Amino acid sequence: MLSLPFYQRQLEHYDRAYRHRDLHATLSHYHRQAKSSSALYAQGSAAYSHGSTGYRQASAFSLDSSSAHSHSSAAYSYSSAAYEHSAARQSSAAQVLDSEALSSSSAAYRHGSESINKLATAYRLGSESYSLGLKDSSLLVEDQSYKMSPKAKRAKQSLVSEEKQNEAMNYSVPIFTGREVNLSGITDTEEERIKESAAYIAQRNLFATGEGVKVSKVASTASEEEHQESKSRKVAVREAAERVALQRTLEQTQAFRRKLNRDQLLHAPEFLLEPRSHTVWEQQTVTFHCSVAGWPEPRVAWYKNNVPIDVQAHPDKYSIESRYGLHSLQISRCDFDDIAQYRASAMNVKGEISAYASLVVKRYKGEVDASLLRSGASSMPLGLGVSPYGFASRFEIKFVDKFDVSFGREGETMSLGCGVVISPDIKRFTPSVQWYRNGVLLTPSKWVQMHWSGERASLTLPHANKEDEGLYTLRVAMGDYYEEYSSYVFVRDADAEVPGAPGAPLDVQCLDANKDYVIVSWKQPAVDGGSPILGYFIDRCEVGTSHWTQCNETPVKFARLPVTGLVEGRSYSFRVRALNRAGVSLPSRASPPVAALDPSDRARLRSHPSAPWTGQIIVTEEEPAEGVVPGPPTDLQVIEATKNYVVLSWKPPGQRGHEGIMYYVEKCVAGTEDWQRVNTETPVRSPRFALFDLAEGKAYSFRVRCCNSAGVGQPSEATAATVPADKLDVPKAPGHVMPTRNTDTSVLVTWTEPSDAKELVGYYIESSLVGSGRWEPCNNNPVKGTRFVCHGLCQGEQYIFRVRAVNPAGLSDFSQDSEPIEVKAAIAAPSAPYDIVVLESVRDAMVLGWKPPKAAGGTDITGYYVSYRELLGAVPGEWREANTKAVSDRAYRIENLKENMVYQFQVAAVNLAGVGTPSEPSQPFRCEEWSIAVPGPPHDVRCTEVRKDSLVLLWKEPVYTGRSPIAGYYVDMKEQEAKEELWRSVNEKPLQRKYLKVQGLAQGRRYVFRVRAANQAGVGRPSDATDPVLADTPPGTKEVVVEVDDNGVISLSFECEQMSPGSKFVWSKNYEPIEDDSRLNIDTKGGKSKAAFKELGEEDLGIYSCVVTDTDGVSASHTIDEEELKRLLALSHEHKFPTVPLASELAVEILEKGEVRFWLQAEKLSGSAKANFVFNDKEIFSGEKYKMRVDQKTGLVEMIMDKLEEKDEGTYTFQLQDGKATNQSSLVLIGDVFKKLQDEAAFQRKEWHRKQGPHFVDRLGWEVTEECNVLLKCKVANIKKETHIVWYKDNREIMVDEEHDFKDGVCTLLISEFSKKDAGTYEVILKDDRGKDTSELQLKDTAFAELMSEVCRRIALSASDLKIQSTAEGIRLYSHVTYYVEDLRVGWQHNEVQLKLSERLRSGVTGEQLWLQINEPTAQDKGRYTMELFDGKTAHQKTVDLSGQAFDEAFAEFQRLKQAAIAEKNRARVLGGLPDVVTIQEGKALNLSCTVWGDPSPEVAWLKNEKAFASDANCLLRFEAGKNVSFTISSVSTLDSGKYSLVVKNKYGTETSDVTVLVTAVPGQTGTAPGHEDKLSLPEKKQAAPARQHRAGGKQADSAKPPSGVPAPEEPPAPQESLETQKDVESKQRAAKQGAGKVAAPTPQPAGGPEEQSREPLEQQPRAKPAAPARRT
Repeated sequence: MLSLPFYQRQLEHYDRAYRHRDLHATLSHYHRQAKSSSALYAQGSAAYSHGSTGYRQASAFSLDSSSAHSHSSAAYSYSSAAYEHSAARQSSAAQVLDSEALSSSSAAYRHGSESINKLATAYRLGSESYSLGLKDSSLLVEDQSYKMSPKAKRAKQSLVSEEKQNEAMNYSVPIFTGREVNLSGITDTEEERIKESAAYIAQRNLFATGEGVKVSKVASTASEEEHQESKSRKVAVREAAERVALQRTLEQTQAFRRKLNRDQLLHAPEFLLEPRSHTVWEQQTVTFHCSVAGWPEPRVAWYKNNVPIDVQAHPDKYSIESRYGLHSLQISRCDFDDIAQYRASAMNVKGEISAYASLVVKRYKGEVDASLLRSGASSMPLGLGVSPYGFASRFEIKFVDKFDVSFGREGETMSLGCGVVISPDIKRFTPSVQWYRNGVLLTPSKWVQMHWSGERASLTLPHANKEDEGLYTLRVAMGDYYEEYSSYVFVRDADAEVPGAPGAPLDVQCLDANKDYVIVSWKQPAVDGGSPILGYFIDRCEVGTSHWTQCNETPVKFARLPVTGLVEGRSYSFRVRALNRAGVSLPSRASPPVAALDPSDRARLRSHPSAPWTGQIIVTEEEPAEGVVPGPPTDLQVIEATKNYVVLSWKPPGQRGHEGIMYYVEKCVAGTEDWQRVNTETPVRSPRFALFDLAEGKAYSFRVRCCNSAGVGQPSEATAATVPADKLDVPKAPGHVMPTRNTDTSVLVTWTEPSDAKELVGYYIESSLVGSGRWEPCNNNPVKGTRFVCHGLCQGEQYIFRVRAVNPAGLSDFSQDSEPIEVKAAIAAPSAPYDIVVLESVRDAMVLGWKPPKAAGGTDITGYYVSYRELLGAVPGEWREANTKAVSDRAYRIENLKENMVYQFQVAAVNLAGVGTPSEPSQPFRCEEWSIAVPGPPHDVRCTEVRKDSLVLLWKEPVYTGRSPIAGYYVDMKEQEAKEELWRSVNEKPLQRKYLKVQGLAQGRRYVFRVRAANQAGVGRPSDATDPVLADTPPGTKEVVVEVDDNGVISLSFECEQMSPGSKFVWSKNYEPIEDDSRLNIDTKGGKSKAAFKELGEEDLGIYSCVVTDTDGVSASHTIDEEELKRLLALSHEHKFPTVPLASELAVEILEKGEVRFWLQAEKLSGSAKANFVFNDKEIFSGEKYKMRVDQKTGLVEMIMDKLEEKDEGTYTFQLQDGKATNQSSLVLIGDVFKKLQDEAAFQRKEWHRKQGPHFVDRLGWEVTEECNVLLKCKVANIKKETHIVWYKDNREIMVDEEHDFKDGVCTLLISEFSKKDAGTYEVILKDDRGKDTSELQLKDTAFAELMSEVCRRIALSASDLKIQSTAEGIRLYSHVTYYVEDLRVGWQHNEVQLKLSERLRSGVTGEQLWLQINEPTAQDKGRYTMELFDGKTAHQKTVDLSGQAFDEAFAEFQRLKQAAIAEKNRARVLGGLPDVVTIQEGKALNLSCTVWGDPSPEVAWLKNEKAFASDANCLLRFEAGKNVSFTISSVSTLDSGKYSLVVKNKYGTETSDVTVLVTAVPGQTGTAPGHEDKLSLPEKKQAAPARQHRAGGKQADSAKPPSGVPAPEEPPAPQESLETQKDVESKQRAAKQGAGKVAAPTPQPAGGPEEQSREPLEQQPRAKPAAPARRT
């Protein structure tokens, strides 16, 4: 007994499409177990064959037929030999048995005719031989009577002793049963076989009623009497009537047989429907169906692994039925013992045919193996599973939004995802989510990424390779319960870099790694690029680097190669490239890293790591001990030999000392002793070595020596002669390629393994569209096993397939092409109907209704079979068939029922695949007369045309109408989850029709509906509720489209993209099938159906709907009412008498060169469309003046005239003709219209000539920059280096220093601080040798006002926030702008009230500052101040709050500054008069005077050299009138030289003025003569003036102007000097502005004129500069 199936042991998932070679191994194991367990029946099988002597001419038939009723499962294998051995000896015994059986059978059929006797004769040999076989095998069947009914009694099995072998045993021959395949006697002539077949058909019709005839060798009187007593009188009368009917039927059959033309009726059996393979869960029931045709009617026998199935031995396990031409084998409660191959064998006199199907049984992971319980290994009860919280929990795991078969390409990113719903949802328990590829558990890596979000599992292949191709399985486990979902992923080759190059190899692996070499293997690609692959190159890369090195210079064909030249201890990755005539393929995926170490070293390092991983393994050796010469190696052998290399292996010697040893390999040609050392330079470190460069065809011997520091040891024994050649041959081509239908996009392909195949890697499958000649690979990763599902095929197309095998030696030849097969889904039996209801009931009959199966099995349901049974109390009776012929309607009347009897019913649907599963037994119904006045329930209520907010409900009228005709219908609805009391009526008034469109549904909700019928007596009971319907528009839903063709034919068309192979379009009018085709022609092609009206009229008004069968409710409708009828008739008339539709009428336009273009646009033109061009009723043709063109693709018709002249005035007409459709369009060009068009053409011609040279694309315009400057710009084109640009204002050239480079095609002129003086006419000229162009811009009046408004707006936007400043006079509010122009009007508001300016409140502009001065502020000046800037269109405001702390701080600062100003005003000061330095000759008089001021009057003192100085006789100091100070020395001498200081002082301050006096001696004199004093002359004063000016500029920049009443300096600057200085400043400003090549406006004057200027604050006014500097303290 197998404890687990193979697919669970290997962690692989299998369905009906994917099988593994392990299945064949398991089946073989099952065969061996079956044969060993059937040893008990060996003697019985031999005896059974011994008794089959009478069947020499039909041995095959007799063997199969006998096996069908044999107890032995192994007898079939040996029956042929036993039959030949015993045929001669048992012929006489068979004849005796024939006569005995004939007499017994004739007595049993006393009520029959001659046909009955022949039928009994036909069965005699089978019954006698079967009984004899049972006796010889010590197996005997107890005496049982078999009724000829669909449910025959089962024979019980018993063991008898050898003494009872010769006793006569009673045995009932199963003449016919509806559940078993029947055995029949085999006659010697075909005539008797024909008679037998006719009698068999007659008997079947009789026995199907449930009654039968008993046949027994020994009559059982007691049991018969007991049986008769149990019968009621009614049953006895019924049996007598049936016997009379049997007699009549036999007579009719015999008469018919006499008229048969035997030669034309006979033909061999053939399967109309073959049994299909199944994969089921354990404890489920599975049924195999098949349908066989042939004459005489074939007998069908079922086999399990070629062993006949014994129904009588296992009545609870197997059930065989033959009903209505369909044969079935039902296996109940499947377990692992049922995993096998099942065969249905059909045979008649013309031959035998067999069909095969497989059964795979799967088990839930968490369930307990019943075999373990039987063996005592476990005591866990069945049905309980392990969960995190005990044994009483079950989890239901469902997959939603599943991933389908996926196709990708190498290098792409592929993702697989699947939603998982687990119930019950236990938050604390996380499910185990695992991914498998071809049954191998995947782990996260750089090639595979996995993610689990809690609701969805996903797997990502960041860089797909062909190694990733395979069957991917998602397993989700909760405790011991798990579910799996699988789908295939295909990865195609990436585009080759070289056209025609082969695909990349795949699955590169390192098979054997040691210190000296690594054996690299790979798989050959499926795509060779169109030419054979010449070989492969192997590349290696050391881990930690990115450099790939080619390992072999010559390509190798064998898919395995030792790679040498590795550095011991280092790790390497390998890749492979394929080569053909076109070039080299892309490299394969790199292999996992492998270290160049011996396995023992690798194991030691793995268990004792010594350092972090760096990509290099460091190997250290022990210190050598005293040297010992090693002995010879042992067990030297050649482990692999190809024509490219030989691999040697040996064992180290026993005598080798304590140090490491190395090896030398030697070779010689066989038969010689000329040994040559192969590895002379480098000894081998590992006991394996690969040799290359051996001569092909020569025989070699090899031997090995060991060496160490002590020396070289003796050689080993030489190997036998070895010839370098490929010992592994390329496999032969597979055979018997057979495609089988799977789905509408896939085909299952099976084949047989090639003979003598060795080391098979797998198979490649290719497909080709029939007739295309182009083959495409179905898989890019070799598959194991002999079956594969080819996906990605086109539905409805025919394909052929071929297969080739792969091993390391190469790819085999292709197999023979398979038979063509059309891609379409395989069919299956339908599911069970449901919701059986009684539609009407009378005394002896009932009318049933039911809902159709939810799964039709891929083909139309052809009918239904109804069965019923009686219920006596709670005990059900046997099921009986109500109809022997399938009914097509879903309502059926069952006659001949018993009044007041309670019945149950079940219904089974049938299609081409067979009879489906019967429905569940209905509720008990009593057969009684309905006498109610209201009608019965409507039936067949169904929904169609489901949309997001509506659907159409259809139903059929009740079978029972009550006591009066039906007056109408009411429709009820509710949401699915709503309670029963929430049913609500959709319609208030009764409906007269049997359909209703229900609107107003909420999208995403589910609804159920029911219908009630009403008559005069009232409203009847409702129908059964419909299945829940989701209010949503299915994806891809299309509606019925109304079309009118070119001939005016009106039609309705409907398309469907979700059709299955058996889908059909069904049209109806007002939801009734269209049976009258006099009004419509229906044409269906592919996925589109069209219903064309022959002549649409009022009688065609209504709702036209179309339903696509065998789909998920695809349907739509279209209503034709009176308005739609009028529209369609008008459209049809337009199509019957068509016109060429015009998108635009005839129009005219002027082209760039001044050409005139006439054109019109038609909506659509065919290739045969043409046009005629007419001018003033005269056709014109293409020539020098006219150029005409018709573009059928775009529908454009045009005519171009080179020049428009006076004679071209008139009417132009274009006439179009496209098939039978015509149209024309005219254009009148006369008078002013013609003149305007002619002028425009001349202008365009001129413009075109202008544009041949440099020209303006965009004319001169202006814009205001962020800096509030005006930028004049224009866009130019067709410029070259020699092109010049010149700017003018008012006809005066503007000098620009920089030349424009025209890189951006834009010319600009910047005008800074734009003002009124910049108004005028600006002009720019482009010119070169090709011509010139001019653009002008008027900036005057309105244009200037608009520009100034924009300038003012920009200035207003540039204004800063208002700030507060305290001055000596009061508080100032100010804001800065970029610059100020007079056009910008400034206003001030205080608390939203316009301010009135006065002496106390003054506003003004200083430079770029706008200010408001509040002199002597008070508390009333507190509040919110707003500065309003008006640009001529918009007012811009800036606001500041002068209150609270802001006012207090500003007012305090004002008081401080005010006091400081008073002190500054009244302090003592020197106003002027003293020079800085005075140089005078000795003896002359010195007179210095100045003016001082102060309030109160200052005190005056003089210092000489920082010492007090007083008047004396020589020096006179005077202070007059409180302001005039003088200093006089009558005759100076050198002693008077020094620094003199005038100190003035009052209570507000002190100031000192210094003068240096330098006294020079007179040449030739030592002193100054008395009386020659003289004052400093004017020239000398002028000489000192520059010094004063220098000091004034450097030291007294902040001197203040004296207040009123204070005298001015005595020597103000010369007027001429001041004028020159002002001119110099203006000229410098003008030069600076023009230096950049741009015009600059002069600095604007402050607003308010001279009067306002006088009101500027004190700090802003220039002060007079004194003649001499002064110090103040």
